[in-house]
Amino acid sequence: MSVSSGRKFSLLPMLGHTKGKRSPVTCALKCDNACSGEVCNTSSNSYFRDIASATMSRRAALGFGAAGALAVAFGSAIISPESAVADGGPGLSAAAKNGYGASKLKFTAIAPVDAAVDAFTVPEGFTWQPVIRWGDPIFNDAPDFDLDNQTAAAQARQFGYNNDYTDILEIPGSKGRRAVLFTNHEYTNETIMFPAAMPAADVRAIGAAAHGLTVVELERKNKNKPWTYVKGAGLNRRYLNTTPYELTGPVAGSALVRTKADPTGRTILGTLGNCSGGTTPWGTILSGEENFNGYFVSPGTSAGDKRYGLTSKPTARQWELDDPRFDTRNPGYENETNRFGWIVEVDPFDPTSTPKKHSAMGRFKHEGANVIVAESGHVVAYMGDDERFDYLYKFVSAGTYIEGDRKHNMTLLSEGDLYVAKFAGNSPAAQITGTGAVPADGGFDGTGEWLPLVVGGVSQVPGMPSVEEVLVYTRLAADKVGPTKMDRCEDVQPSLHTGKVYVACTNNSDRGKTGKEGATEVNPRNNNRDGHIVEITETGDQTATAFTWNLLMVCGDPSTGDVTYFSGFPADQVSPISCPDNLAFDSVGNLWISTDGAPSGIGKADGLFKVTLDGAERGRVEQFLAVPRDAETCGPIIHDEERTVFVAVQHPGEDGSFEAQLSLFPDYVPAGSTPAAGQVRAPRPSVVQVFRTDA
Repeated sequence: MSVSSGRKFSLLPMLGHTKGKRSPVTCALKCDNACSGEVCNTSSNSYFRDIASATMSRRAALGFGAAGALAVAFGSAIISPESAVADGGPGLSAAAKNGYGASKLKFTAIAPVDAAVDAFTVPEGFTWQPVIRWGDPIFNDAPDFDLDNQTAAAQARQFGYNNDYTDILEIPGSKGRRAVLFTNHEYTNETIMFPAAMPAADVRAIGAAAHGLTVVELERKNKNKPWTYVKGAGLNRRYLNTTPYELTGPVAGSALVRTKADPTGRTILGTLGNCSGGTTPWGTILSGEENFNGYFVSPGTSAGDKRYGLTSKPTARQWELDDPRFDTRNPGYENETNRFGWIVEVDPFDPTSTPKKHSAMGRFKHEGANVIVAESGHVVAYMGDDERFDYLYKFVSAGTYIEGDRKHNMTLLSEGDLYVAKFAGNSPAAQITGTGAVPADGGFDGTGEWLPLVVGGVSQVPGMPSVEEVLVYTRLAADKVGPTKMDRCEDVQPSLHTGKVYVACTNNSDRGKTGKEGATEVNPRNNNRDGHIVEITETGDQTATAFTWNLLMVCGDPSTGDVTYFSGFPADQVSPISCPDNLAFDSVGNLWISTDGAPSGIGKADGLFKVTLDGAERGRVEQFLAVPRDAETCGPIIHDEERTVFVAVQHPGEDGSFEAQLSLFPDYVPAGSTPAAGQVRAPRPSVVQVFRTDA
């Protein structure tokens, strides 16, 4: 089996090695077959396991730190710039104290859906419709989508492909009837996008134009009606590979990022491999550059190349044939890869603004970044590095948040301190068996510390005195201070109700293999195909350098005999869940999880799941929706007060071809039916809204 990119065919090294419904095509196109090669992290640092006495009370270590935090209410309700809430002290917010079940979004959990079903499945009493789809025109001069007559010029004026992080922010003064939607476009699958006969140069050009970011205005009649996007609206825009980005922070202007095309090292064209993101309290959007390595040909011999997965093999999309910067062996472009792997910040309310890449937040495979304002006023961003055995990071701004001063607040991510996490478990090593079985004290938990990489503008890394070097080669810098190797930290979300931080560890099938690190209390399962969720409590406010932690859940399907853990909630009463990816919260503090791998042992579709975090039902998992064949659930937005949920449906029908499609999402009506005459005969990644039929 092969994957086609224009005239190029390459083998699928993950064929036969993926778990559950994960497609080897996704592995090839999204992350450059990361799991088929050697682990990028070959450092000798390992998990710091047993600093606590075996007789230490696990409960004594779990005191809750102050969590009265200023933060924007994103992920729970439509927000405006500068909207922020203060809970006024530790513990649960007033809404959460009134009960996690008090949400207006009532539903009966759906049963798992077979992975081969090409349907978008929602609970009884709900319906769904797309907000915007791949190829929808967003400018007045953009043509309608025409599958058989695609051009790069048209795609540059249309909605991009494979939408991931998504958020909706109310336009001030619109009384809830107008909003702006942001989404990023992670990667493309040219095999199902274009006919096999299309010239390879056209395939490359159109595929490139389908990457990047999109901002588009939405409108609705009232809060009980669904959103529609507004073609030609004043805030609409596309960010392409030719869009200039300003590099901020200590690395701006450094010799490490200068190229032939940018001798100043301050202006970067485009953004690549964008995955998840976050929304700031001042109403800007953050997006994480993740698997950028798959877009470049490099020598592949240096420590930096190896640590970031850069190789000399031709890329899947072969953009290096058209643009010399994508082959860093070309003289003058040796540093081009150092210009990717950052956190991007976009102002969706200012079409004239220049997007930024923030070097102070470090360079690695960012899943995203999520911001909370600490009691001290400093902005804190939590970030995961999405690769096997890589790390969890935290950024603390040098400046402090000023309510209402948007211009000032938009500088806060340009300067600050960077940390990486080290976890310690409090159970004896013999009780961490690698099966996921709970240790004798009844839970997985312990303490941890944030190890400094850069503080006060000074490197804290032995042997790396240059701050520029620490921030460009953050993975290598982190290796030197001995943090904990994690099972693919993806989305990392602080709760605005409690201040606790939730880390989605998606999976790590290499844990416990010969020569690889085995199970640890914070990563308790060898051959971890299903993933888990870590819950962190800072010992002070979010700027603290010490924390306690526990596992909220160890995922899987209990009905198949998987060893699972759901914070003590009966395993036979949960929806099976696997490979947690993106996280969000509703207005009363429930956690919502979108998956990328589904219940991997039973061949079911990915979906969106609600998890109760407190009280007698803590750990209860309920499946809300399931996405179509081959698709991944991304970018959840929970507007439970309006009884509406949004998700980005990515790579439906991934394993098909243009001539033999496996999905027709979302243009079938009803779901699963044959398309009517004139309907597009290919799957279209889309942002979807789910709402009650009686709303």
